[in-house]
Amino acid sequence: MNKVIPCVLMRAGTSRGPFFLREWLPEGDEARDQALIGAIGASDPLQLDGVGGGSTLNSKVAIVSRSTQPGCDLDYLFAQVGVGHHSVDTRPNCGNMLSGVAPFAIEQGLIPARDGTTSVRVYNVNTGSRIDVTVRTPGGRVTYEGDARIDGVAGTAAPILLNFLDAWGAVTGSVFPTGRRIDIIDGVEVTCIDAAMPLMIVRAADLGLTGREKPAVLDANTALLERLEVLRLQAGRMMGLGDVSNSVIPKPVLVSPGDSPNSVTSRYFTPRRCHASHAVTGAIGVASAFALPGTVASAIAREPGRHALVVLHPAGQIDVEVELKGSGEDATVERAALVRTARKIMQGELHLPGYVFSRPEVTGKVSSAFPRKAVTIIVPTRAGGGNDLMARIIAAKLSPLLGREVLVDNRAGANGAIASEYVAHAEPDGHTVLFGYVGTHAMSPAVQKVGYDPVTDFAPIGLVGSSPTLMVSHPDKAPADVATLIANLKDSPRRFGYASAGDGTPPHFAAELFQLSTDTAMASATYEGAAPAISDTVAGRAQIMFPSLFTAHPFIRAGQLRALAVTGAKRLADLPGVPTLEELGVTGVDVAQWYGLFAPAGTPGEVIDKLNRLLNEVLADPDVIERFQSHGAQVEPGTPDALSTKVKAELARWSNVVKQARLAPSESRLATLD
Repeated sequence: MNKVIPCVLMRAGTSRGPFFLREWLPEGDEARDQALIGAIGASDPLQLDGVGGGSTLNSKVAIVSRSTQPGCDLDYLFAQVGVGHHSVDTRPNCGNMLSGVAPFAIEQGLIPARDGTTSVRVYNVNTGSRIDVTVRTPGGRVTYEGDARIDGVAGTAAPILLNFLDAWGAVTGSVFPTGRRIDIIDGVEVTCIDAAMPLMIVRAADLGLTGREKPAVLDANTALLERLEVLRLQAGRMMGLGDVSNSVIPKPVLVSPGDSPNSVTSRYFTPRRCHASHAVTGAIGVASAFALPGTVASAIAREPGRHALVVLHPAGQIDVEVELKGSGEDATVERAALVRTARKIMQGELHLPGYVFSRPEVTGKVSSAFPRKAVTIIVPTRAGGGNDLMARIIAAKLSPLLGREVLVDNRAGANGAIASEYVAHAEPDGHTVLFGYVGTHAMSPAVQKVGYDPVTDFAPIGLVGSSPTLMVSHPDKAPADVATLIANLKDSPRRFGYASAGDGTPPHFAAELFQLSTDTAMASATYEGAAPAISDTVAGRAQIMFPSLFTAHPFIRAGQLRALAVTGAKRLADLPGVPTLEELGVTGVDVAQWYGLFAPAGTPGEVIDKLNRLLNEVLADPDVIERFQSHGAQVEPGTPDALSTKVKAELARWSNVVKQARLAPSESRLATLD
């Protein structure tokens, strides 16, 4: 595969990203997506190794070709590339990137330019909708210079008119795909609308907000983000989009009154962060909901015809002209138009990184020289949690045995997927290994789609140890025993909240299984790892958690947490007075945590054998055994084959649990903490 491809980098509307002709990219969707992942630098949350900007706003791609559709000039395929994880989503459209399609195509010779202005009909491949785009072309050449100003972009530029012709219901087949203009999800009124972009619109006031908060304030409100995601997942199912946990649609939107009868204030999420300004397609959807009667965004009754509406956003406003047909409940949107600008930033060759298309080959006798440099243990959670502490204990003992520095690198995020994908695509020479655990290699892959294969993408080095899972509570803000807790939850669902270390992690699974077994419902708050989750439980912001004994032991000894029960089959020697959940009549919550070291698949056998031998030597060290035991964990030395067998068995077990219990990420029946 060619790893040097032509590329034009453009600012389009309030987004930025590379533009490609379809012929510049490799054939086939899989190869194409791998090229886009490499181009953006998706593996790194900061996207330092590509042209992305560390944000969904700057991780967008436009792919352009001559149209195969009757009456259309260009085909435009939009791709949203992941930030910190390998993913490419081609389900949504992006109106901001759309504004760069016609100028790009004219300059690449796909469309002849007329003197003055050139109009192009674009077919959006993602949604099957058509958009007329008009650009300035004085003298038959594209100009980016002009006097049009859009909020969120410095300076002025040539205006680009976008006229959306048939974007209503383009993704789901209906403007209101649930059949209603207002639905109620978990007690909250929402409007599910498919108008240029599938949206889930909520009144800001219904969530205790003014709707004029700055994006940074909303992004810092973890309870709000969790609540919106819970609502969004349910809305996605109701809109016929299925499981949207790994998709960016539908987009959540908070609306509130504007400054005039013809304006509405909007806070648009992408979907897990508030947009610094606003998406064009999102503005079309919000304006449509604002213009039509019977939605959560509806304003004054409007007559048929054209209406100049304003969508107010954090960086200013977007003016949208909406044309209505009919009135009352029969009113429909015929078209919507707005102005954007674009600018070509640079044009040239883009060099894709080495991991694109194939795993790097190990050349020469790498294994005989191992280690040639420092070895890095990638930890999939934040510093301060049980995984992190175990990894650091091992690193300190392994370093003198290897004769090289052993570093610990915390790469939290996406419930372990960022770290796992990073190691899966690292050079398979033994210098980069993963401190994996039951979450990364069994639970998370069982409950949601991940960008790595826990079996085929890794070479197991060896088990590290295991730790039972406890049910703990805040000593002052939750009942002192499980029976009382269950009774209180029966009387008042969601009265207490649990802290989750992320979807597909042991604390999440244990909490979900506990609720299913007891037919109760707790509120939930999700964190990027066990360390912040248990910290909030100690602080009382969450009242219940299901951490490993390794993570919880110091807080139990200090009296900051109360151990309510053990999730395993037997009581623990260190906590003989703590019953098991089974003893208390709660069955099916047998969650134990195990940990292991993994190298990328393809790592030479000699390197794996050496690392396994030295790891087992570390685990036999009395100091390591004592430190593990002091935190409630047991060392478990073993062979690579033993770890391989455990991964396959655990993956099968938790996949079966997910199927039988019908678990899903961020179950819609959960509410967030107050």
